[in-house]
Amino acid sequence: MRAIVQPGAGVEPVVSAIQSARRAIDVCIFRLDRKEIEAALADAVVRGVKVRALIANTNTGGEASLRKLEQRLLAAGVTVIRTDDALLRYHGKYMVADAVLYVFGFNFTRLDIDKSRSFAVGTRDPRTVKEAQKLFESDSTRQPYAPARSNLVVSPETARGVLAKFIAGAKRALAIYDINIQDPAMITLLKARAAKGVQIRVIGRLKDVIDNVTVKRHDPLRLHVRAIMRDGTRAFVGSQSLRKAELDARREIGVLVNSPAVVRQLMEVFESDWSAQLQTAAASGTGRRRAR
Repeated sequence: MRAIVQPGAGVEPVVSAIQSARRAIDVCIFRLDRKEIEAALADAVVRGVKVRALIANTNTGGEASLRKLEQRLLAAGVTVIRTDDALLRYHGKYMVADAVLYVFGFNFTRLDIDKSRSFAVGTRDPRTVKEAQKLFESDSTRQPYAPARSNLVVSPETARGVLAKFIAGAKRALAIYDINIQDPAMITLLKARAAKGVQIRVIGRLKDVIDNVTVKRHDPLRLHVRAIMRDGTRAFVGSQSLRKAELDARREIGVLVNSPAVVRQLMEVFESDWSAQLQTAAASGTGRRRAR
């Protein structure tokens, strides 16, 4: 298992993952404006790799770009499938390259890769890779997805239950990146953990004020990641915010991380970002000690 941290890693890890494939690539795309990734997919077709792209039916302000992308990929020999419109949005971003699954918190765009805090995780866990392949087939053929046990976290089928259990399992600490925590049931869980003495820190936004929960904005760098690190030993990375729509009405994809090395890496980034926000607040004279 490995982590990709943005900004910093850049587009190269995504391009390298595509270039390493020898048999098949299945990729789910919500936004793409990085020509390097598009070219790598086209090159993969040339060397005999079976490439399929499941492209979002719609995104805010980008439908014309999506349709043009479809045409270019089709011209390059990629098999292009458009997502259904049965769900509110198809926002998940992932790729299976041979036997490796990559779950992305970022879109394949300059804004997300070069100017936003975000993560991706690559895993070879056979059960999780198989589950992602099954999900891709279900969404490509517009058939119901029947989840099986794995580390894949899928909205709307499994995310609410899996993430609720993940949060409830915290014994010491939760470190959360989330652009806007709003879901009432998840907020209730956070309150319960905080009441039990669990240290909870959020970089992003939290709708309610919760005693002993500290929230800091991620300024000036744009925040796009959704991640939860639990007790320094496990993590969740994906596209799901703790909001009702993203848990219950949209296609969102995430993965549970149980690699100690990867969790340590994510925590190091969180601690660095947390310290940077403290320093920014102190320098501006707006530092506040309060529970949110």
